[in-house]
Amino acid sequence: MRARLLTTFMSVSLAATLLGYAGAQAPQVTPPVSTAPALSDAQIEDFLLNAKVIRTKTSKKGITGTLQATLTDGTLTHDAQIQTIDERKAQFVSDKGTEFNFRDSWSFNVAAYKVDRLIGMQMVPVSVARRWRSQEAAFTWWIDDVLMDEGERLKKKLQPPSSAAWNQQMQLVRMFDQLIANIDRNMGNLVITRDWRMWAIDHTRAFRTYNTLSTPKNVTRVDRAVVARLKALDRDAMKTTDKYLSSFEIDALLKRRDAIIERLEMLGPAALYDRMEWAITPPS
Repeated sequence: MRARLLTTFMSVSLAATLLGYAGAQAPQVTPPVSTAPALSDAQIEDFLLNAKVIRTKTSKKGITGTLQATLTDGTLTHDAQIQTIDERKAQFVSDKGTEFNFRDSWSFNVAAYKVDRLIGMQMVPVSVARRWRSQEAAFTWWIDDVLMDEGERLKKKLQPPSSAAWNQQMQLVRMFDQLIANIDRNMGNLVITRDWRMWAIDHTRAFRTYNTLSTPKNVTRVDRAVVARLKALDRDAMKTTDKYLSSFEIDALLKRRDAIIERLEMLGPAALYDRMEWAITPPS
């Protein structure tokens, strides 16, 4: 009898403790160890450019006619996102207002990847230009081990295992969207993998020709190494984007870069941080 009473007491105590914890803070998700093989950007680019497309299906998310394709080179089989959209409108009206000289283009996905690597952010998946059924297209590496997107995380009120690493990633994405003038960021195109690394996808409505920042307050804190590479960014470095951006788009980006640096200098040393390694590469 005493044993049964003790067991019951322990069970009730444990349940009360768990309920108290759940009421005190949002649940956390601990990342499992990833076993996916590591490939370099160059290897992924080569695969996306040359692997054979063996099947496609319409992507469940997005409004730009996105396809999810399965590719194989005989050794590796992996999915990619294919986007062929390239629309230009003198005037475009949406719930965000009216935009003149509107453009929605696959080429901006490739440009976003190039700019991401130029500044050392490492948060945009590899994307290359390749023809698909007689059309120019962006073939973008499909992110592995996806846990959820940011919209789902907020809905479920899940907290990352490291709030510091998470905040650093979010601060970088917000700065990046100001740099590339991305007008279409939403919580569905911030993808979270099981190691709680954030990936920013779908940039077809970026690279506007605004010379100023649309939301300067979104530039708050930035990785010190990224800032150094931002300062070094010039027309010569931007030559890797010449096939995907006009000279006007590149000039506008460099002027926005100047505005970002000016704002960071105004904010002072506290605006710079050394990014946690966990926020760059998955934990081993």
